[in-house]
Amino acid sequence: MGHKSNPIGLRLQINRTWDSRWYAEGRDYAKLLSEDVEIRKYIVESLPQAAISKVVIERPAKLCRISIYAARPGVIIGKKGADIEKLRAKLSKMTESEVKLNIVEIRKPEIDAKLVAQGIADQLIRRVAFRRAMKRAVQSALRLGAEGIKITCGGRLGGAEIARVEWYREGRVPLHTLRANIDYAEAEALTAYGIIGIKCWIFKGEIMAHDPTAQDRLMMEAQTSGVRPAR
Repeated sequence: MGHKSNPIGLRLQINRTWDSRWYAEGRDYAKLLSEDVEIRKYIVESLPQAAISKVVIERPAKLCRISIYAARPGVIIGKKGADIEKLRAKLSKMTESEVKLNIVEIRKPEIDAKLVAQGIADQLIRRVAFRRAMKRAVQSALRLGAEGIKITCGGRLGGAEIARVEWYREGRVPLHTLRANIDYAEAEALTAYGIIGIKCWIFKGEIMAHDPTAQDRLMMEAQTSGVRPAR
């Protein structure tokens, strides 16, 4: 049997860092971890239209700093920042720490693995042909600067009786190269026939320096003026 490791977990501390950055001991660890899970679940479920890629949570001292990476930040902020204040008030009830929100705009959603996988899932729910959805996503990613992309769909594709797996790959996707900057994500499409799972790997070039914060720095450079101030 093949032993497949998650490309993100494999690269932690090499060219990528964690999405939750804090330290706790004993019972505090379990409490903060469950808070993180609850906060992420609430943000993703309450803002499905915002195209959220990831939620980074940092806890310096008694502060809870939440950075939301989204392709449509306007949906989160609302008119004159009304919606973001409601969100902050709701998140404050979930944690004892003071909450600060950062909204980071994703300039190129076509080369963000989570958004690509979720986009294909949404198309499959709308009964778009899976091959067409996958090919379109591959072409868009390569056009916008990805060096390689691989997409896998598994389940009752096209309503077939027997589940199967289909995949497309274009360019290089070197999963064994630890310095490779590979973005990976999974999504599920709940269709009339059952759940179809989508996996997406996007290769964005190599990071030569040994730097665990390289992933975040690259993201910030790519989005020059995309950071909204903490509220």
